[in-house]
This record gives sequence, C-alpha cells and structure tokens, in this order.
Amino acid sequence: PVRLPTSLVEGLLIQTTVPIYPPVAVASHTEGTVVLQATISRSGTIENLRVVGGPIMLQQAALNAVQNWRYRPYLLNGDPVEVETTVNVIFKLQ
Repeated sequence: PVRLPTSLVEGLLIQTTVPIYPPVAVASHTEGTVVLQATISRSGTIENLRVVGGPIMLQQAALNAVQNWRYRPYLLNGDPVEVETTVNVIFKLQ
C-alpha cells in the first residue's frame, strides 16, 4: 500500500460515523484522541484497522465508528491503490 499523511486522506473521506461516547468515559470525564492505523482498500473501505494509541476507554468506540467510514479511492497514475494512513478520532465532552 501507498503511505499517505492523514491530512491528504481526510480530503478523500465521503462517509463518516460519529463515535458513540462510552457512558463510563463520560462518567469519568475521559477525553482524548484515539490514533488508529488503517488500510484503505482500492474501493475505499477500511481494512486492517488497529489502535496505535489513546485512552483505553475510548479505543473500542473509535474502532467501531471508523470501521464504517468510506473514502474515495486514491488514484495513482489513474488507477486506484491501497493506502496506509493514520486516523485520529477526537473525543471531547461538551
């Protein structure tokens, strides 16, 4: 896969799912950014999603949300290619 920076891949994002804030994290006032490593397939779906870092209480919620995200395929010389990138999911209480 082609390695791309988060800032470039964000421009290809066409569908997101907002993460559900875990009640235990709300009760404990846990905020933070969960960093995920992802492979975006040639068709724009997420594959090989894994946690790189972030608050443990928020990691599963981030995985559940990002698993459903969809991207426009990244084209290299006119052909869609797999892309490796990081995804940052920010959890902030209102």
